[in-house]
Amino acid sequence: MDQDKNSNSVIARPREWWVSTRDFFRDTNSEMKKVTWPSRPEVVGTTVVVIVSTLIFAVFLWGCDLLFFKAIDFIFHKLGAGA
Repeated sequence: MDQDKNSNSVIARPREWWVSTRDFFRDTNSEMKKVTWPSRPEVVGTTVVVIVSTLIFAVFLWGCDLLFFKAIDFIFHKLGAGA
């Protein structure tokens, strides 16, 4: 049983590297034919959405940072720890 197991292992019967490489490229080519690529207007539209949402989040986080800075600065000045 042990010998049977070893005779079927990858180490006992290694595939030729070019066969596995050929299979890889054949499978890759087959999968790439199934892909539905977006049109140019779809790409432009989603890019605009990403840029606008990034700017909105950047402004929001900048506002939060400014608000927290002012609140902490106010607390420190009230407690006498401000410069």
